[in-house]
Amino acid sequence: MKLTTLRPWVSGLLLWPAAGLMAQIVAPPTTLPAGTAAVAPAGPAYGLGELVNIVLTHNPTLQMARRSREQAQAGIRTAGALTNPRLEFSDGRLRPSHGGSSGNVSAWGVSQMIENPWLRSARVDAAEQGLRSSEAQVGMTRSEVVAQVRLRAYELLLRIEEARAAADELLLLEQTRERVRLRVSSGEAARYEIIKAEAEFISARQRQQSARLAVEQARIRLNQLAAGQLPAGWRLSADLGDTLAPLNPSLLRELMLAHNPELQALGAEQERQQARVREAGASRWPGVELRYSDTREPDNRQNIVGASIQLPLFDQKRGPRDEAQAEQLRARARLDGRQIELQLQLDAAVMTLEMARLRVEALGTGAIRDAEAALRVAEAAYRYGERGILDVLDAQRVLRTVRADLLQARFQQQAAVIEIDLLTGRDAAQP
Repeated sequence: MKLTTLRPWVSGLLLWPAAGLMAQIVAPPTTLPAGTAAVAPAGPAYGLGELVNIVLTHNPTLQMARRSREQAQAGIRTAGALTNPRLEFSDGRLRPSHGGSSGNVSAWGVSQMIENPWLRSARVDAAEQGLRSSEAQVGMTRSEVVAQVRLRAYELLLRIEEARAAADELLLLEQTRERVRLRVSSGEAARYEIIKAEAEFISARQRQQSARLAVEQARIRLNQLAAGQLPAGWRLSADLGDTLAPLNPSLLRELMLAHNPELQALGAEQERQQARVREAGASRWPGVELRYSDTREPDNRQNIVGASIQLPLFDQKRGPRDEAQAEQLRARARLDGRQIELQLQLDAAVMTLEMARLRVEALGTGAIRDAEAALRVAEAAYRYGERGILDVLDAQRVLRTVRADLLQARFQQQAAVIEIDLLTGRDAAQP
């Protein structure tokens, strides 16, 4: 997956509608309510690093990239191979028409092409740069696979928290519905209140079912990256609110220019095209062919040594040289343009991370407390008959929205860090 296709995928995750909300974001429950076994199945628990290693071992896309590197290594041997000598042999009989001796005639010869050393050197150099580009492609694929694993792992944690919140919300609305039913049956509240409470309960039950399905879908997507090698019932041991280290934007730019695998691949491609230019120039003089022949006749014997060379009179390889130079300029333009694009993407990712941090701080300290306080006031007022059930349900809805925003902000934090690591090539190299 290319980096340009990863950002829309992240945006799609951030726009995924929240299936439910957590009852306590700051201190999530350690046990799940009844009926949520699909959220936390029994099985081996993997940390994020262990999960990444499993995927890197079995991911088919990364395996194909490694095979391409082996092919490039074989290309170096092909480019450096020497031309094989050619052996000729002939045999016949001499029958002179006007005198002379008749008898057997035999001849043999050997020839060897001595290639232009500058041509061979340029060809080998181009193959070596091809290997370097292939290695960079492997690093880029590895980095993208790691980014996908981490992103989908945090998506799984997000869906699990949403499923837990949906279960807690369903339990809370069930309790609210029963209280409303008692008040309606005793005549203390109007009948429309039980209708409203029942509708909210049904909606919450649908959100819980959707949230549980979203958890399973996230687990399946992770297992797809591992080529289906994750065992049944596996669990993820990680936290959506993992601590993030402070970042230095200027240092990140230096790391990106030095270690980004895509830039390394484009740089290797540019060097490869420069070697192609030298190869096209040296191909004007392909080499010298040395020959030796031995011919035996009834009356004499001939030993001949010769050499042949192709003269560049009509074809001076101007077309291949111009094509190689044009391709080299294109490679340079791609490298320069991609550097600018990646720098802008890095700046945008850093800004996204800072915005997500501000949202987490604002929602986790002020907005959550205000929404919880408003819900407590609405519930107390409803118990004393000062407010209706609509006020309580509205307060619950506001708290649910604030907590959903906090979950999304935490996920957005992790997604921004993953993108920064991808741009800086943190996971490109094999440890």
